[in-house]
Amino acid sequence: MSYRSDGLHLTIDGAPVTKKNSQRIILIGGHPKIMPSKQYKEYEEMALRQLMAQPTPVAPISVPVTVTCVYRMPTHRRVDLVNLLEATDDILTRARIIEDDNVQIVASHDGSRVTYDKDRPGVDITIKEV
Repeated sequence: MSYRSDGLHLTIDGAPVTKKNSQRIILIGGHPKIMPSKQYKEYEEMALRQLMAQPTPVAPISVPVTVTCVYRMPTHRRVDLVNLLEATDDILTRARIIEDDNVQIVASHDGSRVTYDKDRPGVDITIKEV
């Protein structure tokens, strides 16, 4: 991989949003399909813009890595870390930073956690080769 030996460091500013909360059902070809909320889609687009402005590998990462995410939430409201991680992995895949979010590439999320920072919500991401 073509990044520092201490890993690839990325930041997404803005209150993290999960895909699971407030899902919506849309009819496609007469069949119902569950889609992420409008809030999540807006967060995803904002996150993608921010990631594209940061130095990232030329090709998507395709070797086993640990993705550590430190979420800075704007409130003390309870959140589900697993749902936050799922959303972040999907965004990293869509941004072509990682090739896929399956266990062959994202081997672990060791050290990931949720903190509180009402003045600077977001997520700090570190990706290290296993």
